[in-house]
Amino acid sequence: MKPPAQISPGAEEQAALWAARLDGSVLTAEQRIALDGWLAEHPAHRTLLSQFCQFSADLEQQLPLIEGIREMSVGTLAAPETAKPFPWLRWPLMAGATLTAVAAVALAFWLARPQPQFTNIATPAAQRQALTLADGTRVELNARTSLQVEIDGGQRHARLTSGEAFFTVHKDAARPFIVETPAGSVRVTGTQFNVLTDSPTSYEVTVTEGSVQARPGDVGGQASVPVALTAGDRLTVHAGTVAVQTLSATALDNSLAWRHGQTVFDSVPLREALARFAHYHGREISATADAATLPVGGRFSIDDLDGFLAALPEALPVKVTHNADGSVSVGLRPES
Repeated sequence: MKPPAQISPGAEEQAALWAARLDGSVLTAEQRIALDGWLAEHPAHRTLLSQFCQFSADLEQQLPLIEGIREMSVGTLAAPETAKPFPWLRWPLMAGATLTAVAAVALAFWLARPQPQFTNIATPAAQRQALTLADGTRVELNARTSLQVEIDGGQRHARLTSGEAFFTVHKDAARPFIVETPAGSVRVTGTQFNVLTDSPTSYEVTVTEGSVQARPGDVGGQASVPVALTAGDRLTVHAGTVAVQTLSATALDNSLAWRHGQTVFDSVPLREALARFAHYHGREISATADAATLPVGGRFSIDDLDGFLAALPEALPVKVTHNADGSVSVGLRPES
């Protein structure tokens, strides 16, 4: 029988590369033209590509055989039937070393493909966390935050069930990054934004770079309308009410101070300031009715609860009481 026409070693490598590209992503128009041209160069190129595509599909099952192939020499191409060699091993002009090199190239491309990522993250009280996802997106989580992430070749999806997170999304127009909360969602392709959700009916989206599309949850059985936000915008949803405002540079910085372990109050009621520390630390901290509306201002370390409580009597006419059960009460200081 006449042996098949000789094929250059470069053809096998090109077949492996094209198989890996076809398996890992959708070809661009330029890549498709290049592939068609390569297939037209030699009748055997299409056969080679088909075999390497099958190799990619069966790679996990064939990995043990690759090590065995590496030990083959040029004179051992006629493998026993019981070994069930790859189809291209029957070609007498292909050396074992060449096949090993090509298989290694295909393996490298296969390992480089986007791998599915399923991540559940929950931060405890008084602790923040930052991580980088499989797609290159960076996420910073505030204390007491729960986030689930699913990333694969076709989608990037995160669900923020509670808490607060800042996203620096890696740009990928083919795979939008979607963050869902109980009260609505955010859709982006690559930008920086903050999402806060503290109840099933409320969430807040603050954009620091680029643009996002926020969609509040449906209200009263009616579908909500997407809201386009750009840098400096903040969308607030609470009990079906939607509001959008543009923040000043200072207000934007203050709202994200938690990323640096700080919190900023601008004449907010004492009860609100205490509630923020209480939530972060998982503590019970309350103010009496006569002290609850006293204004609090300043920048504080969110991690330093004791320091904040110690500073209150110096700034306000209040007394801080540490109760036996671990709770804290703040009330007006008795007049002397």
